[in-house]
Order: sequence, then structure tokens, then C-alpha cells
Amino acid sequence: MRRRARLPAPDTLPRPPHWAEHAACRGADPNLFHPEGDAGAVKVVAAETTATYCASCLVREPCLEGALSRGERWGVWGGLDPEELRALRRRRRERERRDREEVSDARHEEKPAAAA
Repeated sequence: MRRRARLPAPDTLPRPPHWAEHAACRGADPNLFHPEGDAGAVKVVAAETTATYCASCLVREPCLEGALSRGERWGVWGGLDPEELRALRRRRRERERRDREEVSDARHEEKPAAAA
């Protein structure tokens, strides 16, 4: 007897709007956020873009967090240029490493309760 293929149920659940629908840059030229050229020119374009769009954007934080979680390496995200994104990633990695070391040190310092 042949088995009937199961099709996934239709996705009929309402979805909340994606944060990008409320971004100040929605509809802007993507080249403003992913400029090409030497590092100095990119930094100037990124700074202008940040001042124009990101400074007053209501969804700046989710934009930045999304870029960090996806590992974006280029472009302006959440108001940060690529150099600033790298620095933020580095600081977060260092903070996470210190936190892990503190937890590990605390575990080593704990002594088992003496049996009475």
C-alpha cells in the first residue's frame, strides 16, 4: 500500500511585523549602507548615512542585534560602520570570556560541605 505524502499545514497564523518595516532607511538606496571604496571614503559615507537615517531610527537596536547575530561584516547596521561592528563584537567576546572564567573560578572555589 502506498503512503500518501504529507504536505505541511498552511501557515495561517498571524505574524508580527518585522522590525525592518519600521526602519527609517526603508526604501533608501542600499549603496548608502554598503558603500565601496577605500576605508576613509567608506567611513565618511557611513558617518553621513548614520547621521541621516540611523540617528533617529526607531528600530536601531534590533537592526544592530540582527546584524551581530548574522555576523554581518560589511555595511552600516544599527548606526555602526564595519570597524565599529568589529570592535563591538570583540568587546562582547571578551566580556563573554571573562564571564565564563568567573563562573569557572567560582565553581573551583566552592568547597563541598563537610559531612557531619
